[in-house]
Amino acid sequence: MAEHLELTVPGPHGDRTVRVSSPGKIYFPERGITKRQVVEYYLAVATPLLAVLRDRPTTLKRFPDGVAGEPFYAKRVPKGAPEWVESVRITFPSGRAADEVCPTEPAVLAWAANLGTFDFHPWPVRRPDVDHPDELRVDLDPQPGTGFGDAVRVAGVLREVLAEAGLTGYPKTSGGRGVHVLVRIRQEWDFVQVRHAVIALAREVERRAPTEATTAWWKEERGERVFLDFNQAARDRTVASAWSVRGTPRATVSTPVTWDQLSTVDPDDFDVLTVPDWLAEHGDAHAEIDAEAFGLERLLEWYERDERDRGLGEMPYPPDYPKMPGEPPRVQPSRAKQAD
Repeated sequence: MAEHLELTVPGPHGDRTVRVSSPGKIYFPERGITKRQVVEYYLAVATPLLAVLRDRPTTLKRFPDGVAGEPFYAKRVPKGAPEWVESVRITFPSGRAADEVCPTEPAVLAWAANLGTFDFHPWPVRRPDVDHPDELRVDLDPQPGTGFGDAVRVAGVLREVLAEAGLTGYPKTSGGRGVHVLVRIRQEWDFVQVRHAVIALAREVERRAPTEATTAWWKEERGERVFLDFNQAARDRTVASAWSVRGTPRATVSTPVTWDQLSTVDPDDFDVLTVPDWLAEHGDAHAEIDAEAFGLERLLEWYERDERDRGLGEMPYPPDYPKMPGEPPRVQPSRAKQAD
């Protein structure tokens, strides 16, 4: 087995040499997929993936020992990174700052894959303005007792609500049982406002499909429904990008699809071995996402309406966040009742 491999990767600034150590290392034992195959996969999908990642602060979810090992999130540029790995400074909710990887060319993808990166987790912002998102993301997360088909049905309701708000969403498989829907937006709103827009959107979906969809933050209240995870819109919360390999035994890939395809595909069919051919045959279903950036005025009007007329205001933030203005107590409902 070769100890290392040197790849020549063309890019906008000329060829880069990327060293791949232990290329034969098995990353996915169930499928026999090696590190080299993951690196080659990322080079095969570099064009659409860079359309997603370029100029975005990107957290690397690394599996240095393969899918069977313990992953970790690299939120800072790793030591020893080549000089052509660009970065951008971001600020966490705590107020601390860091320089995150900012992908700009195919060699960065291969370099990251050599470090054991499976998922790329981009922020919904682009430099130079990293405080105003240009993407609204809705994460439809099936709860125990539900699955991909349930997420697809709820996504259909979400599509209708988006249309009523004057927005166009682009769906993709999550690489697991869920669905992600992305909307390009103008960079006129901060993270708090975009999160409020997602909350309003999720509440409207829940009203229309109360037995299938939920916005309940506490797991004990969700039941067998699809959770619309509004906190994925909070600062420093991300979802795996389109074209990202996921840490599943099958090496599944989060794959863009059209709305028509969403109801016919099986997410397990999209993996490291099959997605390059799918891309060659079907193209990038999100190729037009940058054609128009939408406004959030209607969704923010809904948020204000819900607060004014229904008493539905702010929702809990993740537990590691500082206390936010107007936020309700972060107390699990069953524990609150016991305390009473």
